[in-house]
Parts: sequence; C-alpha cells; structure tokens
Amino acid sequence: MKKFKQKTKKAAKKRFTLTASGKVKRYKTGRRHLLEHKSSGLIRSKRFKTGVSSSDIKKIKALLPGIRIKE
Repeated sequence: MKKFKQKTKKAAKKRFTLTASGKVKRYKTGRRHLLEHKSSGLIRSKRFKTGVSSSDIKKIKALLPGIRIKE
C-alpha cells in the first residue's frame, strides 16, 4: 500500500510565519479597508505582527504538518 504525504494548506502557509525560536506570528486584523473612520493610532498599532494564542496552536499544527512549532 502506498503511503501519501501530508499536504500543507497553502492559505495557512501564506498567513503565518515562524520565528527562529519556533513561535508563530500573524498579522493583526482591521487594516484592509474602511480605514478613513479609524484613528491613526489604531491603524499604527495594527502595523506589526503579533503572536498566535496558545489555543490556536493545535489548529495551526494541523494546517502546517511539516513545520516544527513550539508551544
């Protein structure tokens, strides 16, 4: 019987990045559209990436099977 490789979900691969220590980072929400009524301070605070919560790590591990993620 032939064994099949696990495939990476490409959408998850594009959305998440892995740091050197093994943590997962993601972009913050709310920076795509309808920015004219949002304050500049709010938009500035959403500029950089942030860490993923520990409750979502299991879900990301299922989407990215070949990557070593530290919990």
